[in-house]
Amino acid sequence: MKNLKKRLKQGETLNGCWLNLGSSLTAEIVGQSGFDWVLIDLEHGAGSEKDVLYQLQALEHTGAGAIVRVESSESQRIHRVLDMGAEGIMCPKILNPEGARKVVSGLHYPPHGSRGVAKMVRATGFAQNFQRYYEEAHDTILGVVQIETVEVLNHLDEVAGIDGVDVLFIGPADLSMELGIFGQFDHPRFKEALRETVNAAQKAGKATGILFFNPDDYQRYHDLGIRLLACGADGTFVADGARNLAAKLNAFRNVYK
Repeated sequence: MKNLKKRLKQGETLNGCWLNLGSSLTAEIVGQSGFDWVLIDLEHGAGSEKDVLYQLQALEHTGAGAIVRVESSESQRIHRVLDMGAEGIMCPKILNPEGARKVVSGLHYPPHGSRGVAKMVRATGFAQNFQRYYEEAHDTILGVVQIETVEVLNHLDEVAGIDGVDVLFIGPADLSMELGIFGQFDHPRFKEALRETVNAAQKAGKATGILFFNPDDYQRYHDLGIRLLACGADGTFVADGARNLAAKLNAFRNVYK
């Protein structure tokens, strides 16, 4: 564990990015690059649950903590990747407190939740460390719910107040789409939703997160009080690098032809 939950509770700012290629190699490269955390994306990424296992293994000896975004709040989806060794779970499209409680229930063993118990799994060192893992799991597993619907904006205080919801994570693309202002991140309504989310989280002693697309926006979100910050993805890094190099080579060819 990379102590993501503890570090956020202490007010630390954590920098991260997305992993959407399903590749253990790019996971390892990104993990060694200086990020505090990475998000393995099962909702929109190219990988499967089997690929998550290989990515977690690749990240094990890097400095980056691993959060997995599951495609739904079904407990089987959640505890399966936790058993593989994920440090946190992000769940998309939370609508209301009931949905957030369902996520939390899947995150934790009884009495805090309904997570099924299995000892012979990677997270417990294949039964060697089960007791320690069991005792520490409630304090180390990070629960992240995504704020990206209009409905959930009406329940922010309730959602933030749920024990086990550690981060309210704003999904800017989906949220702006639902608000009818897709991609307009400077729109007053989007800014208002950001402030409402941050305020609700701070009142409950929780953290806020966001994915943004231009690194120059870092200060804007940090100044708002957002502390789980993500920018970029392994797919973007590969695509940008390939396009930039190809463009340079093509420019040279045009000069020297």
